[in-house]
Amino acid sequence: MKCADAQLALTAEHGFSNWHSFGQIVRGQALALLGKADEAIAEIKGALDGLAATGAVIPGWVYAILALSYLAAKQPGEGLAIAAKGLGTADHANDAYLYRFQGELLLMSDSANAADAETSFRAAIATASKQSAKYAELCATSSLARLLAEQGRHDEARTMLAEIYNWFTEGFDTADLKDAKALLDELAA
Repeated sequence: MKCADAQLALTAEHGFSNWHSFGQIVRGQALALLGKADEAIAEIKGALDGLAATGAVIPGWVYAILALSYLAAKQPGEGLAIAAKGLGTADHANDAYLYRFQGELLLMSDSANAADAETSFRAAIATASKQSAKYAELCATSSLARLLAEQGRHDEARTMLAEIYNWFTEGFDTADLKDAKALLDELAA
């Protein structure tokens, strides 16, 4: 948050409007991660308006952050629209995250969307794997493993999650790796 605020101050002082908008997006992401989802959404939407006013192309990572914010705010309808918009851009670097958030948002909107959510999670895993984005692959695999476990498919969930988890050799103190380990332990029980 401190870095985003510093960027916002510097860009406002020098009149760098696009960089100011990107600072707002980074600040919005920090707010979402701190549990202030409504503030995050307002901040990011303001940044999108600023970028649109200059004619700037919106990169896919911005849509991923906004979709995450809608997920945190428990607003699946808006989040699904943003994820779809992000997946429709020419920038595919963040598609793994967008597919994962799409899956989570589908489940949040209605548990009857489990098959579509599974498809989204598998698309996230395939995309991350193709990009050699192991962290994104871990996050998507964890989401899919949770869904499979809820469906009683424990062996499938454990096998796929163990495979990606065992790829890592460091970072075991990060939240996502801790969550994956806890889920693996739960699936083994």
